[in-house]
Order: sequence, then structure tokens, then C-alpha cells
Amino acid sequence: MKPVGAVTRGTTNPNRLRRVDGWLAGTLGATLRAAADPVVVDLGYGASPVTTVELRARLARVRPDVRVVGLEIDPVRVAEALPAADPPYLTFQRGGFELAGLRPVLVRAMNVLRQYPLSEVEPAWAAMSGQLAPAGAVVEGTCDEPGRLATWVRLSGAGPVSLTLAARLSTLDTPATLAERLPKALIHHNVPGQPVHGFVTALDGAWRAAAPYASLGARQRWIRTVARVAQTWPVLDRANRWRLGEVTVAWAAVSAH
Repeated sequence: MKPVGAVTRGTTNPNRLRRVDGWLAGTLGATLRAAADPVVVDLGYGASPVTTVELRARLARVRPDVRVVGLEIDPVRVAEALPAADPPYLTFQRGGFELAGLRPVLVRAMNVLRQYPLSEVEPAWAAMSGQLAPAGAVVEGTCDEPGRLATWVRLSGAGPVSLTLAARLSTLDTPATLAERLPKALIHHNVPGQPVHGFVTALDGAWRAAAPYASLGARQRWIRTVARVAQTWPVLDRANRWRLGEVTVAWAAVSAH
């Protein structure tokens, strides 16, 4: 498998990964606080290191001594990122799915695997998760440029654990639009008869059923939507995450047949 290539995350919106960063801090904050060595990898940061800088700032609120390492396979991009470095807390170096030999407690790999064939997803997952520190996690997924829609898979050392869908509720027309940003492992399986299609369809139906709550705001409508879906799907998070426009479901329920 080839190493991860240079990925352009975009430079117009430094907050485009705010949702996944918030989830990392809120859901995996305890893991980061308990880590003996608080190393976090941002894989494939792209043309600008701005999202890596933002990741360090956000995680420092959870663990002040966190060390974030931005990895890119392109040496030019590594060199261009060096002025943003703040060693030892924020550094940049060359690396791909092997994570440059690091043993991080957390890995963020957003908008990376979208450029790869589906056949390379599982080897990439195995390479990253195989490098994790004990109890560590990889978050791999995609988002749109404005940061309105995002989805990601959580991986442990043993494999995929969950799928999270997140939306900026003020601009969400229907949960079906989240299908456009499904992770590489799932996007080609969003067809009738496949579990992930069933889950997105259930969200969409519950959103329509919750239309009477729209007068109370999109947040209340989303909370009712997820609560309805949780009656028949293994939703793993609680209402404190739903109010942020998120829903996390067990991977086994949505993985492809």
C-alpha cells in the first residue's frame, strides 16, 4: 500500500474540523487525560497546518501538556509548516499510515482516505490502529469545506467501534445530506439493502416525523429525531452530544455486508 499522499484540507476555514475536535475532546478526553504519554497525530494536514494548530489548541484545554504531531508525506508541506511549530507541543514531520513510528493515544485522519481506492481502507486502518498506544483511538472520516457536515469512524486497536454523523443544525435541510460525506469505507455502500443506507433512511424518516418540533428550533428537532432512531438502532451517545448535532451508532450496525 502506498503511503498517505498530500491532502488539501483547504485554507479558507480553519474551523472546518471544529466538530470532530469537539468530539475528540468531549468523548475521548478521559483517554487523553489518562495517557502516560499524551501524543496525538494529525495525519495528512494538507496545504496548510492551520487545522493542526487548532487541534493542539483545543486538546490543550483537556490536557495542557498534549503533544500534537502533524504528519505529511510531502516534504515541501512539512517544511512550509515548520514556522507554525511550537516544540515540543506542536511539531511537523514526514509520515504516512505508519504514523512515523509514533505510538499516539489519538489519531485524527480527516479527508485522507477519500482519495484512495476502497480496497486500501482496511490496510490503512490496520496500519494506523496497530500503532496506537494502549486504549488509543483513530478517528477517520470526511467533512465538507465549510465544516457543516462531517462523519467519522472511531477505530480502536481491535478495529472499528462506531460511526458518528455530525451536522451544523442551523444549515441542515435533511439528514440525508450527510450521506454525501460518509467515510470511504461506507459511501459506496449507501444503497438500498445495505445497513448504512438503512440507518441514514431511518434518520431521515425520524427527521420528517419530528417536523412539529421545528418551531422550537433545529436542535430540538434533531434531539427528537435521534431519540426516535435510538429506539431501534444501537445509538451509543447521550443527549448531551445530540444537542450538538451529533449521533453515534455502533459500527456493527452499519458496516457493509
